[in-house]
Amino acid sequence: MRIAVFGAAGLTGRHLTDQALSAGHEVVAVTRRVGSVAERPCLTVAVADATDPAAVDAAIAGTDTVLSALGARFSKETVTTYWASATAITGAMTRHGIKRLLVVSSSITEPNWRPTRAHFFNHVLDPLVNRRLGRTLHEDMRRMEAVIRQTDLDWTLVRPSGLFEHPVVTDFHTADTSADGVFTARTDLAASMLRELEERRYVRVHMGVITTAVKPNIAKLIWHEGVKKKSTTRP
Repeated sequence: MRIAVFGAAGLTGRHLTDQALSAGHEVVAVTRRVGSVAERPCLTVAVADATDPAAVDAAIAGTDTVLSALGARFSKETVTTYWASATAITGAMTRHGIKRLLVVSSSITEPNWRPTRAHFFNHVLDPLVNRRLGRTLHEDMRRMEAVIRQTDLDWTLVRPSGLFEHPVVTDFHTADTSADGVFTARTDLAASMLRELEERRYVRVHMGVITTAVKPNIAKLIWHEGVKKKSTTRP
């Protein structure tokens, strides 16, 4: 299968690209930064802004399916990356007759999602980080989901919980709409998307995914996902 991966230079996108290649797929790694993805056998790099319809159209030509792991930073200003990229990608897919689409969203987009036995998360982290600092970002994610749901594509909106880094794929659980858990390893998120390509259990529905085998250290998570990533990521 020839797969277009948007956000291929990002933290989740790198796992998606590596795992897809290991599984024997051909990958078109779509990134907006020249040199951010190294070329390898069975890998083609396409430099394109995912919000530019013409660039997206050229990037996905000749592919069989599209995976999007695009991300944006928290901002006090209105975020449009998710909505604009969804509009460009779905439009290009329709023009090319490509039907299968999997897009990373978030469990936060489900208004009633509250993981059980997670008092600190539900009453401290979620209201402060997700509902306040990340409000404009998650509003844009909801607009993205609405755009995708209105299409005739065979879409799956993938909703992980709090993302963290882990070196290998572990045990993970998927569920309709959202999954009951606080954390999702990026390796498991990538693996769940590639498994869904084969199994097609969540076509035209939302797929929640959580990691069940390991949990991150909260202090390290805040450092790596907040302080360190913010200081090392270029605008």
